[in-house]
Amino acid sequence: MERTPTVTIEDLESARIEAGSFNHEAHVYLAWLYLREYPVTAAIERFSAALKRLTLKLGVPGKYHETITWFFMLIIAQRCADRPSQDWPQFKATNSDLLDWDENILHRYYSKATLDSDEARRTFVLPDRIAA
Repeated sequence: MERTPTVTIEDLESARIEAGSFNHEAHVYLAWLYLREYPVTAAIERFSAALKRLTLKLGVPGKYHETITWFFMLIIAQRCADRPSQDWPQFKATNSDLLDWDENILHRYYSKATLDSDEARRTFVLPDRIAA
């Protein structure tokens, strides 16, 4: 049986997360939690602010990426709206394209050049590819 990440919204908002324990799945899990707790715009605002605080505390403020954060929040929000009764294990099982960092859905919508740009890191940039 796979484990659910143990990180909480409170852990993120108080920046009590160790760098090595906050992998991509934990990011997606927290985004899912925020979107179950708050309306979409409030969830994005709170999650983004908390991630920025955490990266600052960990000494890696440049690691925060606005486009990636917004993209995942919006896709997760849509998936949650499509199946609102799913718990985390069900969501994870039906959304594997969000969980594999190397082969996730992001790369179907964005080129490497766009994601590597300073503009995309600072502000949300619309996709520059059409998903297949």
